[in-house]
Amino acid sequence: MLQTFLPLFFMTFGICLFIVLMQFLWRYIDDMVGKGLGIPVLAEMLMYAALSLVPMALPLAILLASLMTFGNLGERLELLAMKSAGISLIHIMRPLIITLCFVCVGAFFFQNNVTPVAQVKLYTLLYSMRQKSPELDIPEGAFYQEITGYNVYVKTKDKETGILRDVMIYDYSKGFDNATVIVADSGLLKTSADKLFLVLSLFNGESFENLSQRETSKNRQSVPYRRETFSSKDILIEFDANFTRVDDSFLQNNYAGKNLKELTTSIDSLSTRLDSIKTLNSGSVIASSYKKTYEREKPKPVPQDTLSQSAVPPEAPVIVLNYDSIYKAQPPATQSALLSRAISHIETIKADYFFKAATIGEEANKLRRHLTEWHKKFTLSFACMVFFFIGAPLGAIIRKGGLGMPVVISVLLFIFYYIIDNIGFKMARDGIWNAWEGMWLSSAILTPLGIFLTYKAVNDSVILNSDTYTNAIENLFGKRAGRNIARKEVIIFTPDYAEITTRLDALIVEIDRFLQQNKRWKPYFAFWKKGKKEAAAEQINRQLETIIEELSNSDRILILNKLMDYPILSGYRHPSAFNGWIGLLAAVVFPVGLPLYLIAMYKRKLLLHDLHTVARVNGELKQLIINDNSEKQTI
Repeated sequence: MLQTFLPLFFMTFGICLFIVLMQFLWRYIDDMVGKGLGIPVLAEMLMYAALSLVPMALPLAILLASLMTFGNLGERLELLAMKSAGISLIHIMRPLIITLCFVCVGAFFFQNNVTPVAQVKLYTLLYSMRQKSPELDIPEGAFYQEITGYNVYVKTKDKETGILRDVMIYDYSKGFDNATVIVADSGLLKTSADKLFLVLSLFNGESFENLSQRETSKNRQSVPYRRETFSSKDILIEFDANFTRVDDSFLQNNYAGKNLKELTTSIDSLSTRLDSIKTLNSGSVIASSYKKTYEREKPKPVPQDTLSQSAVPPEAPVIVLNYDSIYKAQPPATQSALLSRAISHIETIKADYFFKAATIGEEANKLRRHLTEWHKKFTLSFACMVFFFIGAPLGAIIRKGGLGMPVVISVLLFIFYYIIDNIGFKMARDGIWNAWEGMWLSSAILTPLGIFLTYKAVNDSVILNSDTYTNAIENLFGKRAGRNIARKEVIIFTPDYAEITTRLDALIVEIDRFLQQNKRWKPYFAFWKKGKKEAAAEQINRQLETIIEELSNSDRILILNKLMDYPILSGYRHPSAFNGWIGLLAAVVFPVGLPLYLIAMYKRKLLLHDLHTVARVNGELKQLIINDNSEKQTI
């Protein structure tokens, strides 16, 4: 099993990693193209990207490899041979289960120790690439704007000598009010030795420059300019063409760059900080509330002897202020001033509350991102095991190997997993769900699927056999398979044709009685009270099967052929397990009871049609037996 599984696993892992890596390159291609980056820098970026994408490629590789492994074994009948030797499917899967346990443990340590470092290195490198200036490549017949503060136009370029023809330069590095326009017949562009400056050598041209306001009178309506004609002129432009790597420390404290221990420490710190901020904010809200409740200080108890010597001082009266009456008593100017002060005070409080809410939201978002990253350390390992218990039983059921059907099923399942996982992650990230609910959503959905498929594969289920569903649909619409009765080589018991003829007559009478008593449509509520099955129809079916079984021992070809005209009776069973008051309850709930009732009536129509066919074939079979007996007697 390991010799079959491991090569497929390494092959599918390489393919899946290459696919997700191409998707990564397609996403960040704009940050790499045109920057003049060297091969070592690009190779380093691809290495870090591949390490960061292992958690995405590993579950898909396990799913595809297990599906192909057991699909190949089933297609080559090796799985059937092992089961016929008494080896159960779980026993066959045992070596791979043990191997996958080691893979899951390794995936956890990889996710905990390697992925944080790789992600920090990768995003630092991507940030450094974005900061690097693009490689200088001035096009022909278009303005080039990648040089900060300059627009350069070149009509044609000599690719052999590098000379630029018909050059036009707009220099707005000192501002648009002090722009300089330079026109030259030709030019040559070079980079300084330290790659920090561009040296533009221009030949046979003119320059036009607006004079600044400090060089001219402020009262003049027209702005003068300076015009210069030159035969040769060098322009020094600041342009850093080097690749400067940013230090990793600015991303080191990010949630993506922490292992499990660091995440646990950060979660504790962030939880404590968030709780303290909420406590402070709630205290300030209570302190600045409009209504304040004060408890009157209760008087101290006075001894009895003191009460007899001095009188008890009366309590101070309670003053109730009516703010509306006080406000209406003020003159209009004072009322306007009071309203302005109140509005200004409310706006200040509102802005303060918005700031505090933003602070709490930012801290809560940091805490949620740390919690989601903490759970992600475990979900990868669990997803690997779940995908194995989906792929292996599924391969044993469909029994199709190669890269055809397994790839299609694996991609569909992984897309379903990816969508569910992203939904749970976004719900947890935005605080709609708890972190553990969102991050374990995909595992909670796929785990029952893995258990179900494993159970079905162990019991040799045919849930993915197309013939099963085709036959079920055909039975629903009355297209049932006919009988297959072949002549027996050895006949032990010869049928008693006289006795069978009598039983055929009795069966015809019983069918006629049933057809007279039962119409196609049965009353709705009577149908639900009837029970699970039609006893008379089941009795007819038993008698018919007994006659067919006895006549199948006949040596007469015509009789055997006539037996195959009998239909297989069905539809006399109740389509629901409900009866009694539960059936009446289902009848009242029309969305439940009405479809079942209509299906039962359709099957009842098929049953009545089959009974008419049975009565007709009974008469033909009876006449065939009589004619055959007459011929024998004549002979």
